[in-house]
Amino acid sequence: MASSSSAILLLLISLVGCFFSNSTANFYQNFDTTWGDGRAKILNNGDLLTLSLDKASGSGFQSKNEYLFGKIDMQLKLVPGNSAGTVTAYYLSSKGAGWDEIDFEFLGNLSGDPYILHTNVFSQGKGNREQQFYLWFDPTADFHTYSILWNPQHIVFYADGTPIREFKNMESNGVPFPKNQPMRIYSSLWNADDWATRGGLVKTDWSQAPFTASYRNFNANACVWSSGASSCASNAASSTSADSAWLSEELDTTGQERLKWVQKNYMIYNYCADTKRFPQGLPPECKTA
Repeated sequence: MASSSSAILLLLISLVGCFFSNSTANFYQNFDTTWGDGRAKILNNGDLLTLSLDKASGSGFQSKNEYLFGKIDMQLKLVPGNSAGTVTAYYLSSKGAGWDEIDFEFLGNLSGDPYILHTNVFSQGKGNREQQFYLWFDPTADFHTYSILWNPQHIVFYADGTPIREFKNMESNGVPFPKNQPMRIYSSLWNADDWATRGGLVKTDWSQAPFTASYRNFNANACVWSSGASSCASNAASSTSADSAWLSEELDTTGQERLKWVQKNYMIYNYCADTKRFPQGLPPECKTA
């Protein structure tokens, strides 16, 4: 059964016009700084990227490639100290009115208070699927790895290899799933003190600026979108099982237990438990999750 499923998945990839790629940082090779008037910097011969925010502007970058399914890893070290009002966003997104998106957003806080990790999944322009977490480590003291597994079965968010959220493909229940639109990787550091910290009650302290977030050790074991490329099918067909294992990767028993541990101990908001927000009934993926 597994081999049959893998064959179907490989055929799917060849049909949509992409090929397997394992990309690792150098940031010069994989990303473009896109805004911030020099506040986004690639350093250390391409091994490090930093984003900065001051009162005049934030900054951001995006991947050169688009991806349609992949396992994406990035190490981040978040703004230290009083980061209230700031948001560090790291996400996958397509374009257009009916866009798809997979979000990590790190909401800053006062010194000594924990960051809030905000996650969301958009499909065909519809989001409203927020889950929020505290972390079991200080994300400002050192680099930590944040990963997205996106394959035809599900989307899994990871922190340091521990799954924190799973969004399953429930198209059979009428829930749209991101599967047809290639997405780029984006990240930005920006001021959101109208909502980010305690609903906007705590404002950004600009005397602490510039605020800086750092990135390293990017890795994408993924399908790179290459519309019209003649080598797509042959590249897909010749991929080794190690290259493509993520395409059929599921959470094993240990992963499921770790996911339950995080959601029991560190989840602070789950849209699937917010009955006041959905008085007509919870979204269908909540009822079948």
